[in-house]
Amino acid sequence: MREIISKRIDQGRGTEKADLVLKNGRFFDLVTGELVESDIAICGDMIVGTCEDYEGVEEVDLDGKIVVPGFIDTHLHIESSMVTPFEFDRCVLPYGVTTALCDPHEIANVLGIEGIEYFLKCAERTIMDVRVQLSSCVPATQMETSGARLEAKDLTPLMDHPKVIGLAEFMNYPGVLNKDEECLDKLEAFAGRHIDGHAPLVRGHDINGYLAAGISTDHETTTADEAMEKLRKGMHILVREGSVSKDLHALAPIITERNSPFIALCTDDRNPLDIAEQGHLDYMIRTAIKLGADPLAMYRAASISAARAYGLKDRGLVAPGWRADLVIISDLNECDISDVYSAGRKVDNALFATRETIPPIGRDSVRSRDITARDLHIKSGGNEAHVIGIVPGKIITQHIRSEVLDGRPEANADLGRDIIKISIIERHGKNGNVGTGFVNGFGLQSGAIASTVCHDHHNIAVVGVDDGDMALAANRLREIEGGFVVVDGGEVLAEVALPIAGLMSLEPFEHVRDQLITLRAAAKGLGVTLEEPFLQLAFLALPVIPHLKITDMGMVDVDRFQIIPS
Repeated sequence: MREIISKRIDQGRGTEKADLVLKNGRFFDLVTGELVESDIAICGDMIVGTCEDYEGVEEVDLDGKIVVPGFIDTHLHIESSMVTPFEFDRCVLPYGVTTALCDPHEIANVLGIEGIEYFLKCAERTIMDVRVQLSSCVPATQMETSGARLEAKDLTPLMDHPKVIGLAEFMNYPGVLNKDEECLDKLEAFAGRHIDGHAPLVRGHDINGYLAAGISTDHETTTADEAMEKLRKGMHILVREGSVSKDLHALAPIITERNSPFIALCTDDRNPLDIAEQGHLDYMIRTAIKLGADPLAMYRAASISAARAYGLKDRGLVAPGWRADLVIISDLNECDISDVYSAGRKVDNALFATRETIPPIGRDSVRSRDITARDLHIKSGGNEAHVIGIVPGKIITQHIRSEVLDGRPEANADLGRDIIKISIIERHGKNGNVGTGFVNGFGLQSGAIASTVCHDHHNIAVVGVDDGDMALAANRLREIEGGFVVVDGGEVLAEVALPIAGLMSLEPFEHVRDQLITLRAAAKGLGVTLEEPFLQLAFLALPVIPHLKITDMGMVDVDRFQIIPS
């Protein structure tokens, strides 16, 4: 290490040629807000010089372009990209995301600690710096059947791993506020370390109590008013824009130079098709600036503010002594990326070829029983039916009380009111439970769509107009080891196989992207009106307020945490 430090000193002083010098460019100084004309000298993985002239063993002419610090995605689930961490690395790093803070609780809810260990092994080998938050909610609640259970004693042996930052999003906020023993065990074990939050619509005294437990961030804030309350209380707001949860437009007004030290960016869940069509954090940056957000605030949120929120003290500025994670752009407002450097290495196919990969895990994890149409019947009874109402672009839902759908012994879809069936089918081979209810907002006119991506228990979720098509879709998912399926008239129209824990593909991200185009078109052909129906389906089983969720045990009134009989 002494030799490396000595080399950095000499190259920074200019007494020795730098390993790499970026010349004839400008860097965006996130301290002063200035665009500074400067050489940038790099020794190994560290910036060693700015604001002076340098000579390099290798020199790159930037031709007037702008250098900004590498972007940090502060909260995401790599599994939701539907590809392995290695393919995620190859897909997203060219968009300037040089650091990703992932919570592997999707795979952990299927495979337990084995899933987290798989991600840690991958993180040691990716070009992007992938950091892992240890999953706090496996299962997310007691109202569903997951594939595993992780307690504090299961997580603490991993807490000092060099790729671990702290405890991942604490979704069970009712458990925190009610001082559930398992929640307190985890909070105590990680006291003094970083703990991520998950507190949708939690306000007033309750958010105070939640913060007092040692939790410091929230990516579930959906309005500017809610965000400002949390900012005033010292909470870091992670502005989110994913494939389903789209909060950027609502939160853009809070992204100011004054607020920027407590604001960061995240995607949470973003698939390869949306990345190809729109981008990643670069999309958030240019979109927010067009909405009126301050450019200095946006680039701070994408880098230095995120780094400081998570204790990553070595990155986030273009300055000597900082990690050489750099993004080259032509225009600050457009965030049009030409090149990316990760730890001083130019990102290209040759660099990805240097990685050592590891075999996938979690094959044959879809162990659901054979489903028949009769398993999905709902008996009519009473004068009203409880219906989950989708809020497009959000993962919060409405609790709709509808008149009984028909007078027959078995209640079915009511296409006139866009009410169709939804079922959650236990797929971990534990109890074979099936819960069925109703949902509004898909626009589906025939057939069924189904998924094993079902937050966060990842059982099978299926919505449909016809019970037979729903059963076929569920059974097909078992045959392909998980993924997405579109069925109509007893025929499989499109599918995407995700055999790694029923969550990730074995294929390159380009192949998955192309499959998603076909899948989306098949769903639209059945009348689906949602922009991203499969991830929207996945989130209908997520325990966020308000009001209803669907589990393998049936429909749940989340406000009261009570099972509603079908």
